[in-house]
Amino acid sequence: MGRDNSPKIRQKRQLERKQGRRASYDRILIVSEGSKTESNYFEEIRSTFRLHTANVVVRPSELGTAPIQVVHYAKQLFLEGDRHRNIQRLAFEKVFAVFDRDDHESYSNALRVAESLDGKLRNDNKQLIRFHAVPSIPSFELWLLLHFENVSTEIDRHEVLRRLKKHIPEYEKGNKGTFKRTSEHLRSAFSRAEKLGQYNSAYTHPKPYTAVGNLVKLLVGLRT
Repeated sequence: MGRDNSPKIRQKRQLERKQGRRASYDRILIVSEGSKTESNYFEEIRSTFRLHTANVVVRPSELGTAPIQVVHYAKQLFLEGDRHRNIQRLAFEKVFAVFDRDDHESYSNALRVAESLDGKLRNDNKQLIRFHAVPSIPSFELWLLLHFENVSTEIDRHEVLRRLKKHIPEYEKGNKGTFKRTSEHLRSAFSRAEKLGQYNSAYTHPKPYTAVGNLVKLLVGLRT
């Protein structure tokens, strides 16, 4: 009788219950460069729109903050899972690696590796998964700034932060509540990010660019 209530058996039952509550939409894994800023933001979106924790998993990179380390950790977490956090291996249809251009030397390599993984890995349903880099030039805060104003010319991360604080004076990296503070301007941010994408890309550094809007639009579209 004791074995039936062992920690391993309880954990297995918890996983089975979690799978049973899974929603019908794609399972999404988001791995971020920052340990708090980006992960807090995406967790807030997940919570705001009541997206199932079994379908949307957000984790900071545990291999380091360099872009290539973010991509490698996203691949590792997909392939191996994390039993301590009840993340099963191969349990996603889409994987996103979120990172900044900033001054990272591995940025271009990270883009290439992410592209090489897209459509090459299979999940637990034997489906080929989508694996996407979600870069920002120069930084994630560019996406937040686009909620309030246009950015069309080269800009460094310090200037992005300075201008963002004109709109959100209390903003600090790692703060919670950022999505709530910016969500009323979400439509404007989508429009401005899309316009930037017509002229710039992840490869046109130092010109400003962010793909964060694409991921946010996907998540918002899943709301029930």
